[in-house]
Parts: sequence; C-alpha cells; structure tokens
Amino acid sequence: MRIGKGVTRRGRVLLLGMILALAAARLPADEVVGTLDAVGSDTLAGLMLRWGERLAERHPGVRLQLQASGSASAPAALTAGTTLLGPMSRPMSAAEREAFVARHGYPPVELEIARDALAVIVHRHNPLETLSRRELDAIFSESRRCGAERPIERWSQLGVTLPGDRIVLHGRNVASGTHDLFRLRALCGGSYRVRLNEHPGSAAVVAAVAAEPSAIGFAGLNHLTAGVKALRRRDAGGEAAAPTPAAVRDGSYSLSRSLYLYVHLPPGGTLPAPERAFLELVFSPAGQAVVEAQGFVTLAPARLAEQRAWLAALPTAE
Repeated sequence: MRIGKGVTRRGRVLLLGMILALAAARLPADEVVGTLDAVGSDTLAGLMLRWGERLAERHPGVRLQLQASGSASAPAALTAGTTLLGPMSRPMSAAEREAFVARHGYPPVELEIARDALAVIVHRHNPLETLSRRELDAIFSESRRCGAERPIERWSQLGVTLPGDRIVLHGRNVASGTHDLFRLRALCGGSYRVRLNEHPGSAAVVAAVAAEPSAIGFAGLNHLTAGVKALRRRDAGGEAAAPTPAAVRDGSYSLSRSLYLYVHLPPGGTLPAPERAFLELVFSPAGQAVVEAQGFVTLAPARLAEQRAWLAALPTAE
C-alpha cells in the first residue's frame, strides 16, 4: 500500500501502524514460551547450554536455566520437584531411583542423549603411551582389586624418567558421575588413594595435569587440550585400545559411557511445551550435530530412532 502526499503526518503514523499490525497478525504465533530448568551434571553443562542457545534461536521466548553442580544433584532435584530435567553422566543408582518412586509413585524417564568416554591423561611431554588395567589400578587405587601385587607411586616403576619421579594424582570429586564410573571400571570397584587431588570439573583436571609434568589424571574426553596426552588402554594380550568414536559408540572401549537426561514425567502425562521442544531438538539432526561439535559421540542410529519414537508417541497438551 502506497502512502500518498494528501495524508497528514498523524494519518501516516496511524496507517503505518495498521499495516504492521495486519502483517503481524499473519505470522504464526510461537506458543513455546517459558523457563526451562535443569539441574545436574557438570560434564554435560557445555552441551546443555549449547542446546539451550539453539532452542532460543528456534523459540525466542524460551530460556534455559542450568545448575551444573554434579550428577548427584540431579536425582535430589527431580525427587523434590524443583526441576523436570536432570542431566547425568552416569545411570541413576537404585537408591536414587527408589527415593524418587517412594515420593511420586512412578520412576523417572531415562533418556540416553549422547556417548562419552573417560581418558587417562598425562603431561604432553610424558613419554608413556599405554597402561594396563592393573597398572592403572595400582596407580590410583588403595585397594588394588584389579590384581596388582604392589602399588605404583613413582614413574620409574613404569620405566619412565621424569624430573619429578613421584606420581601426582588428579581426578574428579565425589559429586561427579565421572568419579564413580572411573572407580567402578578402572579400579575394579576399589577405593581411591587418599592423596588424589579432587576437582569439581574435568577442565580443572586437564589444566592441573597440563601444568605438572609428573601428573596423571582422568577426565571426560571432550575436555582434552594440547597440553595433555591421552594414554591408550593395554589389554591382557598386549593390544592397546584408543577411545575412537566407533569404539565409544559401541562400548568396546572399556571407559566409554552413556550420558543421560532424566525426566520427571508421570505415566501418560504430557510435557510442558519448553521441555518437549528441548527434547525434540536433542534428538534432531541439528541437536546431534551439537553433540559432535562439543566433543562427545553421537548416538547410534537405532538408539536415536527409538527415542524419537518415544517422544513422538507422547500425548500433547490440549
């Protein structure tokens, strides 16, 4: 519509306002609006935040609020009802699940959202390349349940010559799912050495090992930097395995793991629009591209299809 010279200034303003209002009325309204709360894993913090950014690009009225205080915080928040989403870098324990069921009468929904692996790391100038399971256990564990006869406390015991011979240990703290997974898989369920330096995040572990030539630690694969080197795991036959994407995806690398998102959803219930839109993004090609960009491993196609089908079958809100 053309505005002619005979229209007054006030008339032009009113007419322009009418045109803009009519144009806006033709645009589809975005009904996905609200705050999306999530409480849980520090390992998953970067991935969750990036998904939150992508969701806000699709639905500008949605904002993600994330409290990344460790996997152990997710079950408590879900049980208390302070969040509907709990990201975890380990499966929920039987006790955590039972506490949720005792409170609500049904279990939380467990969704696998990505794959990851733990890497055993040393300083980039450390000449060591591989470790066996027994050696790893003898370095980090007090109990040596994997079968080592004696503890390993010095690099010279591994044939490595370093200026600081005493091995300095770094790892995650007890609130982390990484801490528990490494204890179960690498230490045969044994106990850590008391001199393990515990950190609240994998990035802090990597920084500590990169700064100290005599250090060794364990951290999530996606946090590694040029300052550290990931060691390969040597099996009983002498073969050394590396955490390649294929080995992580199919679980053949022994320190690989699933990453989870637990959802507080009653049987037959509906998800609020922001939570549903978030899950649709997570399992979409764009969402899994974010997984890869963040240094994690995408889900196998069959697993991805299974969880997409679950989400599609959920009833929608009236």
